[in-house]
Amino acid sequence: MADLTHLDASGAAHMVDVSAKADTVREAVAEGIISMAPEVIAAIRAGDIKKGDVLGTARIAGIMAAKQTSSLIPLCHPLPISSVSVEFEYTGAGVRVETRVRTSGKTGVEMEALTAASIALLTIYDMAKALDKGMVIGPVRLLAKSGGKSGDWIAP
Repeated sequence: MADLTHLDASGAAHMVDVSAKADTVREAVAEGIISMAPEVIAAIRAGDIKKGDVLGTARIAGIMAAKQTSSLIPLCHPLPISSVSVEFEYTGAGVRVETRVRTSGKTGVEMEALTAASIALLTIYDMAKALDKGMVIGPVRLLAKSGGKSGDWIAP
């Protein structure tokens, strides 16, 4: 296992100094699932949720979350995000979200993609919870990342 870069010699947490790293184009893709009762899926599809456009609101929430990741995750660097996409597809048991975040910078955007997916799913839950408080979120996972010194990675 690689050394833990967020710990200093005494074991204290610190923000990694990335100033010597080269700027490269970096991208990360994450996904997540929310499972729900069939009647909730039908209500979302039909636009019958009283709070409004569920997936449209979740898309905006995911984009906003990606841009705020460094405010939420203590040791993340604030990044100049170039783009964020948040896409949804209905599954047999719920909704799948896929997020894609790009930057040209010194550190990757994996946390931004994961945060975008998580917040998009939480937004769906919030907007539909009146119909189904038993919705289940997860798994949320990284699908791929590219760029940087460690190169490309694709989930098995």
